[in-house]
Amino acid sequence: MTQKEYNKAVDDWSDNIFRFALKHLKNEMSANDIVQETFTKVWVKHEEINVEKVKSYLFTTAYHSIVDWVKKEKRSGDIEQVEECSSTQDFNFDVQEILNEALEKLPAIQKTVVLLRDYEGYNYAEIAEITDLTESQVKVYIFRARKGLKEYIKRLDLVI
Repeated sequence: MTQKEYNKAVDDWSDNIFRFALKHLKNEMSANDIVQETFTKVWVKHEEINVEKVKSYLFTTAYHSIVDWVKKEKRSGDIEQVEECSSTQDFNFDVQEILNEALEKLPAIQKTVVLLRDYEGYNYAEIAEITDLTESQVKVYIFRARKGLKEYIKRLDLVI
């Protein structure tokens, strides 16, 4: 990959990488750090990267950086484990807010594959490559995640 192709990749994919990281980390500064770290790692290996596969390489690198960040933060104890309680008195529900809340309830791997599939538009093979899973595992995780999201939303219907 040339410097020009690298710069184009930064322009094309930095916002997507940021959104992906922000959905996982819920912290803008950390998401920005992940984007910076991802593009730094890509630049270090830019001569080895095929420009047609740069999107996949970027998301794979970002995914691994997020996993490393979460592990590091859990060891240092900086992540606050705060369970958000939704008020049953407030009937002004925002669908996006409900989906985000439901996504937060999912296990990390299920959340990752759903975000890659439904938010970023990757196919099963690409997700498998990014997450080091098989296509079958990706399909199972997506199925379970969607089932979990549906269950969560159904429970909200009972509250309303």
